[in-house]
Amino acid sequence: MSIKNKLKQNKITYFFIKKLRFIQLITLPKLFNIFKFNLMKYLRLMGISHVNQYKKLKLLKNKHVGERCFIVGTGPSLTIEDLEKLHNEITYSMNSICLAFNETNWRPTYYGIQDIGIYNQFEKEIESLEVECKFISDFIVKQKKVSDDSFIYPHNILSHDFPHKKYYSKFSGNAFAVVYDGYSITYSMIQIAVYMGFKEIYLIGVDCNYPSNLNHHFREYQGVDSTFLTAGERMVVAYKEAKMFADKNNIKIYNATRGGMLELFERVNLDEVLFRGSLLQTKVE
Repeated sequence: MSIKNKLKQNKITYFFIKKLRFIQLITLPKLFNIFKFNLMKYLRLMGISHVNQYKKLKLLKNKHVGERCFIVGTGPSLTIEDLEKLHNEITYSMNSICLAFNETNWRPTYYGIQDIGIYNQFEKEIESLEVECKFISDFIVKQKKVSDDSFIYPHNILSHDFPHKKYYSKFSGNAFAVVYDGYSITYSMIQIAVYMGFKEIYLIGVDCNYPSNLNHHFREYQGVDSTFLTAGERMVVAYKEAKMFADKNNIKIYNATRGGMLELFERVNLDEVLFRGSLLQTKVE
């Protein structure tokens, strides 16, 4: 009989051994990473850390004070026609949006990515993408070498890489200090947009809907999140944090997605928003 089987016969001993192994392999490394992240954040904010891969972010603080932007998700509701309408707008997009580029001359002003699997799949497209800024999570940088023109952000994943019985998130208005994970790259882009000073943020293609037929994106590609059945629920938990922050800081977040399941933010019609914007621009000119 193996030692493991002998230990299993004594349920109390085996229970405590399992707990100790969990602490050793999961809890302690997690606590160390939290301590290290917060220590480096403190040193960075105090100006003590001279080797700082995030310092370029400081160039972007309040760059767009009082302006509006559109954050373009990759949900199934997104259409090429809507992308064409955004040529004169400041836009953020992400992940697999490059799959649309052979159908439109539109390109996002800013691009973001934080999933290593998606990065590996679209690495060539990301490296050649011509945008004002490419925002890349330091979680990716720890595993891949990225181009020097990238803007690396401090991504606190809040232990979301471990399963939790209760979902949770936080929201940061200072992307130089920290960008909290919200179960989606869209959530990170909202935090960066706030840091850059935008007061009106419109979401497009953010369906927040993950049906069992796996129709989750405007263009499907390899790779399916095995936890997709709870993805929408997790994201809503995070978006509630974003809404609370926005309401306290006079920031408006609207949902201009055509359909979808995200009802937390006020719904607006994309065409009407763009029309009003064009009228204001005409008056200014």
